[in-house]
Amino acid sequence: MIITGGSSGIGKATAEYFADKGYKVYELSRHGVDHVGIRHIDCDVTNPQDCSAAIEQVIDEQGVIDVLISNAGMGISGAVEFTTQKELHRIMDVNFFGAVNISQAVLPYMRKERSGSIIFVSSLMAVFAIPFQAFYSASKFAINGYAMALRNEMAPFNVKVSCMLPGDVKTGFTGAREKNEKGTVEYPALLKAVKTMENDEQNGMKPEDIAKTIFKMAETSCPMAMYTTGFKYHLFLLLNKLVPQTLAYKIISLMY
Repeated sequence: MIITGGSSGIGKATAEYFADKGYKVYELSRHGVDHVGIRHIDCDVTNPQDCSAAIEQVIDEQGVIDVLISNAGMGISGAVEFTTQKELHRIMDVNFFGAVNISQAVLPYMRKERSGSIIFVSSLMAVFAIPFQAFYSASKFAINGYAMALRNEMAPFNVKVSCMLPGDVKTGFTGAREKNEKGTVEYPALLKAVKTMENDEQNGMKPEDIAKTIFKMAETSCPMAMYTTGFKYHLFLLLNKLVPQTLAYKIISLMY
């Protein structure tokens, strides 16, 4: 099994869970170290050459890749109007193009073997976009669209593709989020909205809960397209299908 962004948070919990279940785990990130059952490979997912080299190393050592979990990601908060092009390109490079780069590197091997499972760690923000999180939400919307197209492309080769959509999870991701606080005069709700979101995260689920669901996704022979964890988050996905979008986003506006 290969996981990107496995040195902390959901990625670390997932790497450890798979290792405990007997998988040989390769953790790909810019900052990481070997652990029992987990082999670290330096890899910047925004660099296609890094991704190709890491995958080739795994193939040389193991001969096959059965599971890829694309988890590497970052967050930027702020008003759309005041988000810089550098910030915008950075988050899309990591969250979306990073997922593209690592999956493209794996596809030839899984296609030839006619087996494998690719799991993208997306977000419920790909279903309900949150104000002052526009580009994080956009990057996750993009992952979902990419994954669903890839799911159909790889179906003839028995390669399974699905997305995990976590809700609020208590990890270091909250503290690592890059905050652009420009425009607080023009957008007085900005600071309150970000604080509300961070409070929800720090009172959220444990990353181990997400890891367990990802493991089930990898183990099932016929995974669904989208998964989440937790009763209220399953309810959110259901409401997304039943409630008109105008009403749903009115509720989100009141929350933030």
